[in-house]
Amino acid sequence: MITFPDAFKKFKSRLELNEKEQTNASKRQKEVRDHLDKAFQIDRSFLTGSYARWTKSKPLKDVDIFFVLGKSEAHYRDKHPEQILSAFHRALADQYGENAVKKQSRSVGVNFGVVVDTEDNTDYRVVSVDAVPALVNGGDYEIPDNVTGKWMGTNPEIHAKKAVEAHQAYGNEWKGLVRMVKYWNQNSRHGEKPIKPSFLIEVMAMQCLHGGWGGSHDRELQAFFATLRDRIHEDWPDPAGLGSPVSDRMDGAMIVRAQNVLDQANRDIATAINLARSGKNIEALKAWRSFFGPKFPLS
Repeated sequence: MITFPDAFKKFKSRLELNEKEQTNASKRQKEVRDHLDKAFQIDRSFLTGSYARWTKSKPLKDVDIFFVLGKSEAHYRDKHPEQILSAFHRALADQYGENAVKKQSRSVGVNFGVVVDTEDNTDYRVVSVDAVPALVNGGDYEIPDNVTGKWMGTNPEIHAKKAVEAHQAYGNEWKGLVRMVKYWNQNSRHGEKPIKPSFLIEVMAMQCLHGGWGGSHDRELQAFFATLRDRIHEDWPDPAGLGSPVSDRMDGAMIVRAQNVLDQANRDIATAINLARSGKNIEALKAWRSFFGPKFPLS
C-alpha cells in the first residue's frame, strides 16, 4: 500500500504540466494567433496566467493567452471594452463556430471539444483557452474589463515573479500545494467552483502560506483550508497593484456559499487525518481521493 507522503508526492506529480501538454498548449497558442492575425495587428502573444506560473491544475481548461495589440489597434483604448471583446469573438467564432466561442468579462473563451474522461484525463490536450486582448501601457499592460466598462491595468510578469518568490520561501512546495487546492476547487461534486476566480486561491496563498514548509501535506492543507474559510470574505488586492481586487467576483451570496463549502472541506480533512491516525490507512486514502477527485492515488 502506498504511504501518505508518497501518495501526496504522486498526486502533486499528476497535477504538474508534462511535455506533451506543453506542446499542445503551444500549438493551440499558435493556432489561435494565426486566426486573430487575420483581423488584428498583434505584436506578440504568449501563454500566461496560472499556466505560465505553473499553478494551473488539471484538466487544462481556460489556459490564458495574452495577445498584445499593435499601435494600429490603440484606438480600442478609447472605446468600451465590449468593442474589442466583440471583435475577438467574431474573429474566433468565424473559425471555431458560435457554440465553441464565449465572450467573457475580460477575455474570449475557445472550447476545443476535448473530452475529459472519468479520471480527469484529456490525452494530454488543452480543453479550452481564454484569448485576452491587451495593450501596452509603459512597462505594464491594460486589458478590457466589460464589468466596469474600463480598461484595467495588469502585469503577468509581476504575478509570475511573486509566485516564484512564494514558492522559494515555502521550501519549493508552494506551487504544488496551490495546484492541489485548485484541483479541489474544480471538483465536480461542488457544482460551481466555490472560490472564483481560481487565481484568488493563489493570491491568498501568497499571504497565508508563510513561515516555511512544515513537511506534511495533510497538516499544511488543513491549516490553509482553515485560513481560506476564515478570510474568504476579505478584499484581496491584485498582487501587481494595478487591477481591481482579485476578490471582486465574490459577492455576498458567493462568499456565504464558499464558507459553507469550506466548512465541509475542513470537516472532511479532519476525518481523513483521524482515519490515518487510527491506522485505517486504506479508508484514509479513499477519504482523500473523495475529497480531491480521481487524480489522488490509492496505490
